[in-house]
Amino acid sequence: MSGIVESAGTEEAPTGQHRTVRSALLDAALEVFTERGYADAGLAEIAARSGIPVGSLFQHYGGKRGLYLALWEEFREAQERRTAATLTAERGRGVDDPIALFVAGARAYLEGAWDNRRFGRLLVEDDGPPGFDALRRQWDRAWVRRNARLLEVDEKRRAGRVRVRVLTTVIGGAARELGDCGDETEAQEIVDEVCGILIHLSAPPG
Repeated sequence: MSGIVESAGTEEAPTGQHRTVRSALLDAALEVFTERGYADAGLAEIAARSGIPVGSLFQHYGGKRGLYLALWEEFREAQERRTAATLTAERGRGVDDPIALFVAGARAYLEGAWDNRRFGRLLVEDDGPPGFDALRRQWDRAWVRRNARLLEVDEKRRAGRVRVRVLTTVIGGAARELGDCGDETEAQEIVDEVCGILIHLSAPPG
């Protein structure tokens, strides 16, 4: 899927020193956003924690909004790569049942949400930059369409669309819960439970 998040800074692919600078800025931004929330986060503190001058921060990301959107893009792309790799592996093993593939993809997404729970906790707070909710809704709609294709659901039928939207909402809600898990054992219990629910709900009626 083509990127839906607007550019957060320079369009050039980061290489060498630029990659190191950008990584340091994003790591520091995630720390500060998580601790203080987006609204109360300060660029001076982000720059200080990263060890990168504020001017360089603006050069790479244009400000606080650009940092947040870059973190979101990084999270989103990592989740999509993880899910796609899982589906490729499952198909390589001969799995072709739509529900089995959907649940395998959902498991990969949820495990990724646990691995990236710091940013997941930030998303739960709904404390992002202006316009972010619209971007996130756009991605959510694309996610529903991908799930519909994976499940081979006729999107022209309202009942089919609703079923896929419910399933996608279940995954998204579970991903948010994973951010509050105390340890990996608890997180795995949630993932297993949700996958069982998805198997049950994915079966077409009748």
